[in-house]
Amino acid sequence: MDIKAYLRRIGFQGETTGPEPVESLRQLQFAHLCTVPFENLSIHAGEPILVEPAALFDKIVRRRRGGFCYEANGLFAALLRALGFQVTLLSAEVANGEGVFGPPFDHMALLVELEERWLVDVGFGDAFLWPLRLDERGAQVQGRRAYRLLPDGDELILQQRDQQREAPEADWRPQYRFRLRAYDYPDYAAMCHYHQTSPDSHFTQHRVCSRATSDGGRLTLRDDRLIITAPDGTKTERTVRDEGVYTAVLQQQFGIVL
Repeated sequence: MDIKAYLRRIGFQGETTGPEPVESLRQLQFAHLCTVPFENLSIHAGEPILVEPAALFDKIVRRRRGGFCYEANGLFAALLRALGFQVTLLSAEVANGEGVFGPPFDHMALLVELEERWLVDVGFGDAFLWPLRLDERGAQVQGRRAYRLLPDGDELILQQRDQQREAPEADWRPQYRFRLRAYDYPDYAAMCHYHQTSPDSHFTQHRVCSRATSDGGRLTLRDDRLIITAPDGTKTERTVRDEGVYTAVLQQQFGIVL
């Protein structure tokens, strides 16, 4: 782990150690989300993905690429550990549009333990921008969205809703479900292979590249559509049908050269 190279990659210039580790963790997650895209382009290019820190460092830091959850959270966990944070890899089951949860290891999330416990995630696409208090059961508001963690037996369910006045209970939507059990990189290998190869995986069905913007908005290139989301949630779209233009957008907006 070359900490300085990683911090340069994400444009981080704050304090990584000091009297306010929570603030450092917040800034690190946000910087990562703004600079390392959530993307599955390797899958569509036939490039194998290995959940192994050295391979991930080469891809994300040296080659300035992004990745999906196993890559982004896998490498971010290694950085946090190198900085002295106590990090646990978590197995999460992702909810589909009907609220049905997928299999274990469908997603990798992170638990970071300071004076409080925090849910950290830089690999779930358009989700929370700053860590969430793991033991808080009320709504945690971040800009136009709110999040909460609800107990479900020995698991926790992450829910999300758009912030509105007197929003009804039904507006909460499950994102993923997880239990507080530690895992290691090889535990995710089978599901990582599935998502790279199965025609049933949404990662094999669409090309996507997405990152947060420093103002709290988002840029997303999904197949032939460039979607610009403003901080208030307003979206504008344009079609990117020409492969040359697609390549240029990847480089200009996401810093990716394939």
